[in-house]
Amino acid sequence: MRAPVSSPLDRRKAERARARAPNGIALCISFAALLLPVCGPLLALGFEAQEKARLPRPRKLDQAIRWQRDPTTGDLRPTAEVGRATGTDQSAGPNPDSIHVDTRLVPVTCSVSTDTGTALPGLGPGDFRIFDDGIEQSISYFDASTLPASVALVIDASPSVLRDSVEMKGAADALVDALAPLDEAAVVDFSAHTYLQLPFSDVRERVRRAVARVDPRQLLGDTGGSNIYEAVYLTARELFAGRSGRKSIVLLTDGQDSGLGLTLDPASASPEAGIRGDRLTFDDVARTLAAEDIQIFAVSTENRPRVMTTEWLTTHRDKTLLTPEARRLAIPPYTLYLAELVRRTGGEIYFLREAETMADAFRRIAQTIRAEYTLGYYPSPASPAAAHRGWHELLVEVAGERSFRVVHRAGYYVPGAN
Repeated sequence: MRAPVSSPLDRRKAERARARAPNGIALCISFAALLLPVCGPLLALGFEAQEKARLPRPRKLDQAIRWQRDPTTGDLRPTAEVGRATGTDQSAGPNPDSIHVDTRLVPVTCSVSTDTGTALPGLGPGDFRIFDDGIEQSISYFDASTLPASVALVIDASPSVLRDSVEMKGAADALVDALAPLDEAAVVDFSAHTYLQLPFSDVRERVRRAVARVDPRQLLGDTGGSNIYEAVYLTARELFAGRSGRKSIVLLTDGQDSGLGLTLDPASASPEAGIRGDRLTFDDVARTLAAEDIQIFAVSTENRPRVMTTEWLTTHRDKTLLTPEARRLAIPPYTLYLAELVRRTGGEIYFLREAETMADAFRRIAQTIRAEYTLGYYPSPASPAAAHRGWHELLVEVAGERSFRVVHRAGYYVPGAN
């Protein structure tokens, strides 16, 4: 078959097209060169954003950890480092507004509200009085929520909370959205073991992705129970070391711990004599949180015990809930110990079944954190309690006002010398 014969007109069109081709390519190259100074930085920002969004691999915080109690001081100390986290997401950069204070300064974080529960802003250092073991102290440091807060989300990923896991993660996202722009958040999940999903970061997208990565189905093979209080202890020890300012742990759990053997007998919270003393106890967890001024905001997926009203908890703020009376009040031990940890650290306890959504409770937690005050004092040398190790009882009041509700940790713990 013969090829079709092109007309003179077709041949002239083809020649003109070939003549234009080199100039067209040159024009494209010139145009690209003009765009490079503009597009180059944009592409670099895109790669940087992608790198920031990338999460570190989860790290087991209780890897090869062993417990040993000091026979002299009675303090519990891990005998091996567990690969301490820096506590900060390095991609977020250092926080230029962080403060560093003398370790002898005793910081006390507190919230103040009216009798209707409305947070009370605008107070100054002269509006507060603070007492250490009953002796009034001089306030040397004051901050009204101007510095960033450090908030660790500790999420129960054990099989017992599988049905609530989707709502729990949605609520955690609501908390992240409600934090102040410079606040930093970290994400930890646990079942039998404790996993660091993300160190402290102020990059919200990274925090959301870390929350989304929490999946109880992935820990179904993580047998050995649900070690709630060990997860809290490791989070406090590994993530908050060296951090200052307002520090909080938001704990999402059903409260049913299987690691410490807690019962309605108050003695189950304390160390035992002999070889069984070399294990973590509830009192060890409370001491660590109190020593670092870390608040616990607990959200329980269980029902609130009938007697445990807000008024009842307020009435019992100044005394332990771990009494023989709890047995006749029909308070389950797993809820009793959550409430006691909250009481000792100056936080709040919420119940999922009461809120319209769990996200509502988390927004309230974020609002509380954003409206807190931090007071600091150097214990008066004249105080007989100033130098002693062990528990110190704290009391913070708004001067001249009895109707205001002031929530703060019940005391602080001074560990023995190493």
